[in-house]
Amino acid sequence: MKLNFTRPQPPSGGTMIVGVLEEHRLTPTAQQLDKQMKGAISRALGLGRFKGRPDEHLAILAPQGVDVARILLFGLGKPDSLDVLTLQSIGGRIVTALNSAGEHSGVVAIDEISGARISTSEMAANMAQGARLRGYRFDKYRTREKPEQKPTLNRLTFMLDDPSGARKVYEPLEKVGDGVFLTRDLVSEPANVIHPESLAARAKKLSGLGVHVEVLGEKQMKKLGMGALLGVGQGSARESQLVVMQWRGTNASRGKPIAFVGKGVTFDTGGISIKPAQGMEDMKWDMAGAGTVIGLMHALAARKAKVNAVGIAGLVENMPSGTAQRPGDIVTSLSGQTIEVINTDAEGRLVLADALWYCQEQFKPQAIIDLATLTGAIMVALGKVHAGLYANNNELAERLVKSGQAVGELLWRMPLAEAYDKQINSDAADMKNVGERWGGSITAAQFLQRFVKDTPWAHLDIAGTAWGDKDQPTTPKGATAFGVRLLEQLVADGYEEK
Repeated sequence: MKLNFTRPQPPSGGTMIVGVLEEHRLTPTAQQLDKQMKGAISRALGLGRFKGRPDEHLAILAPQGVDVARILLFGLGKPDSLDVLTLQSIGGRIVTALNSAGEHSGVVAIDEISGARISTSEMAANMAQGARLRGYRFDKYRTREKPEQKPTLNRLTFMLDDPSGARKVYEPLEKVGDGVFLTRDLVSEPANVIHPESLAARAKKLSGLGVHVEVLGEKQMKKLGMGALLGVGQGSARESQLVVMQWRGTNASRGKPIAFVGKGVTFDTGGISIKPAQGMEDMKWDMAGAGTVIGLMHALAARKAKVNAVGIAGLVENMPSGTAQRPGDIVTSLSGQTIEVINTDAEGRLVLADALWYCQEQFKPQAIIDLATLTGAIMVALGKVHAGLYANNNELAERLVKSGQAVGELLWRMPLAEAYDKQINSDAADMKNVGERWGGSITAAQFLQRFVKDTPWAHLDIAGTAWGDKDQPTTPKGATAFGVRLLEQLVADGYEEK
């Protein structure tokens, strides 16, 4: 779908899209159209349930003499409530409505709205961003779709008095959107396509944007002593990898990097502690944490963020075989701490343990955030609305929550406490990789904290938010890329040179 920004001009064909405020208050363009259509818009509003709320739209067939096929009215809500997220959702809903109608093109009129705290340029850019995010579709393996099953919309134009201003606002949003799409693509791919080596190869392509990418293989990791990560992948025919991505966007002498670490289990059978067959196909997206880090590094580099950032992805495939790790095995992590593996399906924390330690040893980051589809327990606690947030630093936690609210990727802070930490003490090693039945997401976070030094650290358990079962205004069903926009916002607000 092509997105354009132009000055107001007479529409020609397609659908004309105009806004309506709550209580049926028409925007200037809607008023003009209503007059041209001899009150048809006002009459339609009086007959239906449409009130002008942001989640509403109403389509009207254009009468003779109006050079468009239909008029689509979209709700704006109250002027003082118009914000970035509302506008992005409206943009996404417009795309859904036009595709449902089989429309090929649409023109959105962006009007100055009295009482609104956002400019027309920001309105147009954010509606365009929402439209683009909603228009994403992973369809590379569909070969027999009927025409009526395919989206029809191929062009959406935003008309406003300052199109160049809108383009300027939209440009960095577009770069972030590219990172979101990369993550969605990676997470959507099946495990026979995305495995540790192929995912590492995808990450290497970031070098074209100026990201320095290094890939450590099993020999290098064994020499370093990454027994926790390597133990997870030892049952697979695929070689485990550690991808290290560096974006140097500033030469500041104080430029300690901010670091992001992602769990990349490209397929998780559970290993010897094998999962039930039902639903196991979903485990192709157990690498969503790593996919998010790769997409984030793409977004930061593409928009040339003035920040030094490190992204690390621990990539393994957890398979059962004659060489697979067994319950009861004891492994030695890169930190020197020993781990009794009680359950081989609690593997992501083993991968992150070595990746977190390596990150701190090599880069001495000012803060480190890890992302992982780590536990089903977080979905029991929070459902699929919020991701779980654990942190050893209140300021970092508050920044993350604020950034999540700004982009609509919500976090809920969960507790860390000594009473939970004691549950992972082992009789045979320094720790075991699982605690008691209750509080499983918390004990998983406590495990990770044992591999964090004094660095400000946060852990995001995205098991409930990395994949969507239903369409949302700006996110189609499937891979969500949860975390890319959140962490890009975090960098922009708190870590980037101004």
